[in-house]
Amino acid sequence: MEALNNPLFGLTISFLAYEIGKYLFKKTNFPLFNPLLVGAALVIGFLYYFSIPLEYYSKGGDIIEFFLIPGTVLLAVPLYKQLNLLKKYYVAILVGGLVGSLTTITSTIILSKLLGLDKILLVSFIPKSITTPIGIEVSKSLGGIPPITIFSIVLTGICGNIFAVGICKMFKVRHPVAKGVAIGISSHAGGTTKAMEMGEVEGAMSALSIVIAGVITLILSAIIKNFIGLI
Repeated sequence: MEALNNPLFGLTISFLAYEIGKYLFKKTNFPLFNPLLVGAALVIGFLYYFSIPLEYYSKGGDIIEFFLIPGTVLLAVPLYKQLNLLKKYYVAILVGGLVGSLTTITSTIILSKLLGLDKILLVSFIPKSITTPIGIEVSKSLGGIPPITIFSIVLTGICGNIFAVGICKMFKVRHPVAKGVAIGISSHAGGTTKAMEMGEVEGAMSALSIVIAGVITLILSAIIKNFIGLI
């Protein structure tokens, strides 16, 4: 039990699970074997099967969470390399970010109402398309449940990573800036990793869109907060 109480326990099983996910994905190239999805499933299954309390895992898992913010900041590097494109398309990027954020929030509210979800679950899902550190704060400000928000953010990122390429092809989105903005706005860092595989421009625009989506959602959440009683 002493070994489980060590932060290295959570770190070790997280890295091992992720590496197994990477290996499976490389061997099969099957979208559902996304390393994040496989890793999360393995960690959950391991903790459940051996009846290990979440508190033991969190000692190491929280360390990984701590590095989410500086990890997100590093996405500014490819953006810096594409400053000329940012200056050229800044109007389209900002408008795309605003429309995308509004669409995400509106669709979440409509679907939650159609499915009859409780209000507390509804507001927990609203920040699902923005990066985790900002999403947690938005969830708290709206009276949501942060762990559910984190789950929805991770799931959204995984879906973006898996389906981004197919959806761009389906809707014939060919411009690299448009691809990057669409992926970053809808699926934050999880989708951005796929955007970076698609190309440097796509990755840079997706990284920028994470910031835009976060800022816009923060602003909109302040407005939504005043109308929560009507939702």
